[in-house]
Amino acid sequence: QVQLVESGGGLVQAGGSLRLSCAASGSIFSINDMGWYRQAPGKQRELVAAITSGGSTNYADSVKGRFTISRDNAKNTVYLQMNSLKPEDTAVYYCNAWASLVEDITTDMDYWGKGTLVTVSS
Repeated sequence: QVQLVESGGGLVQAGGSLRLSCAASGSIFSINDMGWYRQAPGKQRELVAAITSGGSTNYADSVKGRFTISRDNAKNTVYLQMNSLKPEDTAVYYCNAWASLVEDITTDMDYWGKGTLVTVSS
């Protein structure tokens, strides 16, 4: 199994910044795509940003130019730098990873963290 543990959430004023981290651990053979999703109260979970193992990135239109996703493959960690935060960014942010295990290197599976709350006050 793979465990994903997020950190870095909290309360920040509009215009401020936060940096989220997500560390993966377990019997990992390889991690392919990693990403951040968020879910605001009463809304569906949505993709915020994703990054491939090679470093290609993809962002939701709502965060382009404000958020930056990055990863450290040696540490099995993905980051989300969030700048110019807005109240509408308030949500629980979830880390996601597609990974294969040492026990079965041919199969990628989808793993999720438990989430970290980001609250942006106006």
